[in-house]
Amino acid sequence: MRRPELLARQAARPSGLLGALLGRIMAHETAEANRIAVELLELRPTDSVLDIGFGHGATVRRLSEIVDRGAVSGIDVSTTMLDLATRRNRDGIRRDRVDLRVGSVDQLPYPRDAFDAVLSVHTLYFWSEPQRAFAEIRKVLKPAGRLVLGWRDDPEGRRLFPASVYRFHDADTVTTMLGGAGMGPTRSFQHQRGKAILHFVVAGGG
Repeated sequence: MRRPELLARQAARPSGLLGALLGRIMAHETAEANRIAVELLELRPTDSVLDIGFGHGATVRRLSEIVDRGAVSGIDVSTTMLDLATRRNRDGIRRDRVDLRVGSVDQLPYPRDAFDAVLSVHTLYFWSEPQRAFAEIRKVLKPAGRLVLGWRDDPEGRRLFPASVYRFHDADTVTTMLGGAGMGPTRSFQHQRGKAILHFVVAGGG
C-alpha cells in the first residue's frame, strides 16, 4: 500500500506529536542502516564528525561514544527532532562534545575544513538540490576527510513512497553528482533487507 503523503511529509520534516512519534519509530527502523554507515566511517577517537539529518539522535550518541576525544555536530531541518535528539544527548551537550542545530544541508553553518567525517543516512530523498548539498559537504570536509552516504533505491520503495515527497536516485547518478562536487567514491555497495535495497557510498575529497 502506498504511504499516505501526510506521513511522507512528516518523514521529511517531522513536527508536533506525530513527528515525535515517527522519530521514535525511525530510531528502530533505521538502526541497521546507521550501524553500517558508522562502521564505514572508520572513526578515530579524536575525529570531528557531522551527522546531517540526525533525526532521533541515537546515532549522534553512538558517534560521541566512539570519538571520545573528538566532537560530534549535527544538523536537521526539524525543531521537533532537535528537541528529541537534545534529550537523548544531553550529557554530551553538557560536556560541549555534542553540538546540535536546526538548518539545511544546502547551507551548512560550519567553517571550511571543519570535519574529518560526515555521515548522512536516509536523507538524500529530501534534498531539493543534491549537487549543491554535495558541494556544501565538500566545503566542510577536511582535504583527507570522508563522507558516508546511505539511502534506499529499489522498485518497491519507488512504488511505496510518493514522488511528491521522495526523490529516488540510482547509484550512478549519485556518483556523478559526487564527482561534480570534487568528491570521488572510494567504496560503494548494496545491502538488501527483504525488498529494500540500501546503497552506501564512501567518498573522499582528497
